[in-house]
Amino acid sequence: MATVTRENIGLLNDKITVKVSQEDYLPNFDKAVKQFSKNANIPGFRKGMVPAGMVKKMHGQAIFGDEILKTVERELMGYVQAEKLEIFGQPLSLEKQAKDLDFNKPADYNFEFEVGLKPTFAVTPLEDNKTTLTKYKVAVTDEMVNDEIQRLQLKGGKTTEPETITSEDNVINVKFEESDEKGNVVEGGIVKENALLVKYFAPAIQAELQGKKNEDSIVFQLATSFDEQRLGWILKDLGFETTDKEAAKKYFKLTITKVGLIEKRELNEEFFKEVYPGEEITTEEAFRAKLKEEIGKYWDSESRNHLHNDLFEVLVHETPIELPKDFLKRWLQVGGEKPKTAEEAEKEFPSFDHQLRWTLISDKLVKENKLEVSFEDLKENAKQKVLGYYGGAAADGAEWLDSYLDRLLQDEKFVDQTYREMITAKLFDWAEAKVNVKEEEIKAEDFVNLPHKHHHHEH
Repeated sequence: MATVTRENIGLLNDKITVKVSQEDYLPNFDKAVKQFSKNANIPGFRKGMVPAGMVKKMHGQAIFGDEILKTVERELMGYVQAEKLEIFGQPLSLEKQAKDLDFNKPADYNFEFEVGLKPTFAVTPLEDNKTTLTKYKVAVTDEMVNDEIQRLQLKGGKTTEPETITSEDNVINVKFEESDEKGNVVEGGIVKENALLVKYFAPAIQAELQGKKNEDSIVFQLATSFDEQRLGWILKDLGFETTDKEAAKKYFKLTITKVGLIEKRELNEEFFKEVYPGEEITTEEAFRAKLKEEIGKYWDSESRNHLHNDLFEVLVHETPIELPKDFLKRWLQVGGEKPKTAEEAEKEFPSFDHQLRWTLISDKLVKENKLEVSFEDLKENAKQKVLGYYGGAAADGAEWLDSYLDRLLQDEKFVDQTYREMITAKLFDWAEAKVNVKEEEIKAEDFVNLPHKHHHHEH
């Protein structure tokens, strides 16, 4: 009769020994040999008429080993289920070399495995108003609305080709050639074509460009001709690091190859309709209000993501969870698609550890609070995704939409990913209510530069 015993060998780390005796596996071995002789194709014998002795001689060893391992596996998994052991991954075999299994001398065998046990823990950051997080409210300024209007006016504008440069809104195609300060081109120096708005240049250069036409050129030094941000772009475009102070001292001869002008769109009803089809926007005032609302929505969702990211980091780093590190590192080495070295496992461990903690925490919260996503909700979410992707053009109830959705919902990967996104969003909404959230007004540029809460604890 097979026996299974278990002993603790470390933190959340147990050894399970499966002992099998002859009566556990021999009957199955004989059955397997019979089955094999029925189906074997061996030259000189009719199918199904191969004597068992012959099969044993040729394949006995392999069949014998196979049956023993199947028996062991069955006993082991039966034990794990009966004892309701919550384990990580699969049990790892502790056998360093293959056992000497000889079907002519059947015996009792011991097989040893180790398992990593999942810890029990409490999600303490969500208890008794312990955690306070900041939800930022980005103030939408008139300047932000104006910038957006300008962008839209230029994006929808028509390009004309005037003779000369007359305003900062001119677009010029130019050729950069590395030179000295007198404009003598350096042999083998940098040559680059580009298209720039006149307003990108420093005021002094803008003044110098006025009235210039095709084939005219000017000479300038990079550092003094652009503001810091644009200087970075230009340096990068010319093949330097954006912060290369030496390169910024270089002179260039700039030759104009084409003068263009984008005629800004007028702020009229036709333009408003183009930007927001299906909305009845007739005045500039209403257009501004709509833009302000849309920009606000964008920043609200960014701010919410930021809050959830902070919440994620707090949960992962401040929930006390003990993990069987050594076991998990061994498991990382052998548990994946292809084996890894101890060094590789060591290197991957921190991010694996981070991910594992999140999985344990989120599984626990989802289960205990009965958070769920119904198939109907999933379908609706997929529909909104598709509609968002194809814009208003995908009229509701259109036949292609239904058949497209049906196809999508048969794609396991898509369904799985959508489910995960939705259940995670649900989890965050639920968890958000368990922490103190204080609102704070902030400027957009300060919000973008907020540090990320990435405190990697050294355990």
